[in-house]
Amino acid sequence: MGIDTEYWTADDTSGKVDPIVEKVKREYDLRSAVGITKYGTTLEDSPDGFYEFLNHLQQELMDATLYIEKLKSQTYATKDATKEV
Repeated sequence: MGIDTEYWTADDTSGKVDPIVEKVKREYDLRSAVGITKYGTTLEDSPDGFYEFLNHLQQELMDATLYIEKLKSQTYATKDATKEV
């Protein structure tokens, strides 16, 4: 597997680089390295099957909703505190 470059080339960007995209790419590279160290394999070579990946995805999405709720509670607490002033 890899990137299908049949329809896209790096020249299509006219030399522009998006720093936000570059930051995310570095974070993916770091996350990949941590995962390889932790699990001893790449995602591509993982022996997990369809349902294992679905379960991993479900757990990650559940975590995401918890993070959202935490941020919302912090926002509401800050908003309420500024009303009292």
